[in-house]
Amino acid sequence: MKALLAPALAACLAFSAARAEIVESSNSHYVLRHEATSALAPDVLWRRFVKPETWWHPDHTYSGSSENLSLNPKAGGLWLETWDDGSVVHGSVLYVEDGRSMRLYAPFGPLQGLGVYTVWTITISAEGDGSKVVFDEISSGPPSADLDELAKAVDFVKTEAMTRLTAR
Repeated sequence: MKALLAPALAACLAFSAARAEIVESSNSHYVLRHEATSALAPDVLWRRFVKPETWWHPDHTYSGSSENLSLNPKAGGLWLETWDDGSVVHGSVLYVEDGRSMRLYAPFGPLQGLGVYTVWTITISAEGDGSKVVFDEISSGPPSADLDELAKAVDFVKTEAMTRLTAR
């Protein structure tokens, strides 16, 4: 039992607070907001963020391996996944304030095939001895996209991503 408690305790200590919320949703629109604090300094957290292969969960890749991910953190750069017989652009960078904020056009996963327009903004700032990270995501698409239902799945994926990004 002690062997199971130690990793759980370490995970809880790695970030002091996390909050995820579906702010609003309808069949053609959703707004998500995720916030967390981390013991990691903002510059360390930013360097981790721009290397999604180090923190993005492999279950949420096309290839099954996070090692196939890359992100070019410049306007026009891509969040890209490349594997032996395929590739996919998960997002394109719209705006960067190095070390602080990035905005991507990012219809990840099934959103691409539904004709959904998704903007994901990531903000990192100093908070106490560590950092605060905020994920804001807005998606709009045709009513047939059923975004109110997809918002729950995207919320799960982004909550998991936030947890992995902010872990010590």
